[in-house]
Amino acid sequence: MARIKGAMMTRKRRKKTLKLAKGYYGAKSKLFKTAKEAVMKSGQYAYIGRKQRKRDFRRLWITRISAAARVNGMNYSTFMNGLNKAGITMNRKMLAELAVSDAAAFATLAAKAEKALSK
Repeated sequence: MARIKGAMMTRKRRKKTLKLAKGYYGAKSKLFKTAKEAVMKSGQYAYIGRKQRKRDFRRLWITRISAAARVNGMNYSTFMNGLNKAGITMNRKMLAELAVSDAAAFATLAAKAEKALSK
């Protein structure tokens, strides 16, 4: 039986790693061993970054809602509590978008939240 050598797959695997390392500084884009290390590390950074992006956007939305709520005479936590008691279920992304683009609509939501709190 013929002996099968792995040269083709090895070359393919190495080319794939070096392609992912394209644009890296110095030996990290040229030498396979250092390229492999850099690509693995960049994969870890990318994974962490995907989680951080969700946190960062949520923090931004909360900041925008808080600023708009203060304009309407209440802080973030009382505004959100009032919305919950009023039965208004709206996510923070949409609330932040309203706060930035349509201040009048946000003011009506704030009024409903305040009314629900006073009951």
